[in-house]
Formats: sequence, structure tokens, C-alpha cells
Amino acid sequence: MREEGLKGYWTEFTRKVRGGELGSLPVLIGLIVIAVVFQSQNANFLSASSIANIAVYSAGLGIMAVGIVFVLILGEIDLSVSSVAGVGAAVWAVLTVNSGLNDWLSIVAALLAGLAIGLLNGFFFAKVGVPAFVVTLAGFLAWSGFQIWLLGSEGTINVPSGSVVEDLTGYFFADKAAAYGLAAVAVLAYAGSLLRNGKRRRAAGLASRPVSEVVLRTGAVAVLCFAVAYVLNEPAGARGLPLALVIFLAVLLVADFVARRTTFGRQVFAVGGGAEAARRAGINVDRVRILVFGISGMLGAFGGLFIASLQSGASKSLGGGNTLMLVIAAAVIGGTSLFGGRGKVWSALLGMIVIQSIQQGLNMLGMASEIQYMITGAVLLAAVVIDSVSRRTQKDAGRA
Repeated sequence: MREEGLKGYWTEFTRKVRGGELGSLPVLIGLIVIAVVFQSQNANFLSASSIANIAVYSAGLGIMAVGIVFVLILGEIDLSVSSVAGVGAAVWAVLTVNSGLNDWLSIVAALLAGLAIGLLNGFFFAKVGVPAFVVTLAGFLAWSGFQIWLLGSEGTINVPSGSVVEDLTGYFFADKAAAYGLAAVAVLAYAGSLLRNGKRRRAAGLASRPVSEVVLRTGAVAVLCFAVAYVLNEPAGARGLPLALVIFLAVLLVADFVARRTTFGRQVFAVGGGAEAARRAGINVDRVRILVFGISGMLGAFGGLFIASLQSGASKSLGGGNTLMLVIAAAVIGGTSLFGGRGKVWSALLGMIVIQSIQQGLNMLGMASEIQYMITGAVLLAAVVIDSVSRRTQKDAGRA
């Protein structure tokens, strides 16, 4: 392929498309279409404030979607994640505000509470044999009640001014060096990853990307990263780099490393591709399942803290409404398969950007919330249809 130059790459690209290996292509095309359509309707759609809003509002739900990505790769579903978000926020608020516990210790307690709930869900699923759908649906109801009980009769605990949770979505790095520095680190890390992977492949006697391709890919990422940094920094009224975006990217990097570079991550994909085959290969399937639900619970509680920060308080309605559907939709729209065994952690980022971009654009156009629900539902359906057609095409092409 690489010996033929551009022709070889085009041939490989068309082969993958015909074989149903679409990857992130539909999402990227969708983002371009969204940007063009809304920017043509409102010149402020790609402004600094608009992009900052998309980043901040994507962080909490996106972190929850990372946990859902792991569960979907396993071939299961977690319907309790939104309730766990509410419990996490309630635990933090009660310990910090009502009990006067240190802010950081309260955050750790909230994360541990989410982890414990997730592990409990995983135990009933893996050890007792209750279907994950039933276990997490029961949890959705039970943990919502527990959240209301924790918050007491008032039902709302406001976020204290100056607290760590308030800063999760309210703090921006005003220094321009922060945004440009993060962009530079991202580009260097991406280039280093490509070079390291190429070195490993050459050491194993396998074909690797030529230097020209590495430079081209790195250049494209650099243009994107520095363009976003410029928009966040330079225009009048720009607030700088949101802390929420930095934390979200950090969670994505750690989760991606776990999924792609650790034995546990490979085991998750193996179990999702076929639990019985994984068991025969010596994988402790029950352990993998329990830990995956534990990850989902912990990230759900973490996302709940971001939602509390946005809402300026932990309330009994936190995690309700369309929170659960948006989190699952983000993972699926980003490219994670509902059928298990296939997906990437970065799906959470791509899918959440699509959802929040649509909501941001419709809000700027003054569209009613019901219109937003219908459009988001249509996008989710389109993502599932693409996934189903892609799997069928791969099966017909002998690549499933």
C-alpha cells in the first residue's frame, strides 16, 4: 500500500469502507457538517465562548460516557450510571457542607462510593447471574432513592463558593501559555506515540508508517489543536483554557492507556468478543466484568461532581432527565458498538462533542428543547444503524 503512494492509500481506504471498517469517519464527517450548518446560521457558533461552553458541558457527561464505553465493549449496559452520578454528588455535598469534611477527602469518598456501587452491580451480574440490564435498572431506581435520602428534606445542597467542585467547571486558565502549552504537549505526545509504535513494529519485522505519513498525521493534529487553543485564547472576551477540558482529556488518556496498553484492557475486549472463548483462554471473566462495572460506577460519580458544579449544587434531580440517554448516546454515536468487542475510549469525546455541538447550535438558534431531543434521538438512531450495517458488511466481507 505504502509503496504505491497516494494511490495505495486511496485503495486501502476504499477497501476498508467497502468492508464496513468505517472507524471514526462518520463522526468526523458529522462534526464538519454540524460546524458548517450552525456557523452559517449563526456567526458566533465557532466563537471562543461557544467552544468553551461545548468543552465545559461535555466534560461531566463525557467522563461518565468513558465508563459506559468499557461496559459496551464488554457487551453489556449500565442503566444506573446517572443515579450513581447523583449519589456521588450527594455524598460529596453531605460530607463537605453538612459534616465539614475536607473538600478533597469528600471527593475521594464520592469516588469510592461510586466504585462500591459499580462493584456491587458487577457482583450481582457476574457471580449471581442476574442480567446486567436488570441489575442496573434496579440500581437506577434504588440509588435514586438513596440520593434523595442523603440530601434530606430540602433536597438541595448548594456548592460552597471557592470549593474544588465549584472550580471543576468554573475555573479557566487565563494565561495564554496554558492553552498553547496543552496543544504542544498533545501534538508531541501524538507524534511520540506514532514513532514508538513504528519502532516496535520494525523491531518485530512488521510494516510501519513512513516518516512522511507520521509528519502528515502530526501536522493535521497540530493544526486542529493550535486552532482550538487560538480560539480559546485570542478573541476579545475569551476566558482561556477550561479546567474541565484538561481533566476530561486526562481521564481519556488514562482510560485509553488502560484499554489499549494493559492486560486488563485486552481482556475486556476478549470478553466482549466472546465470553466463553475468553474463559477457555484462561481469562477470569467474572473478575473482568466486576472491575468494568466498578470503573463505570467510579467515573459516574466523578461525572456527577461536574454536573453539581454546573448546577451550583447537589439536588435530588441531579442525574435525572435525559442524563442517562445522553451518556449512552455519546458512547454509541462516537463509534462504540452496542454488540460488544469493538470501540475506543475516544468515542466518548467524539460522541459528546457531537451531542453538545448540536445542543449549543440549537440553543443559539432559539430552538425548543423538544426539537433538541428529536434531533439527538435521530443522530443516535443513525449511529446504531451505521454500526449494524458496518457489522453486517464486515461479516459479508469475511472480516467480522
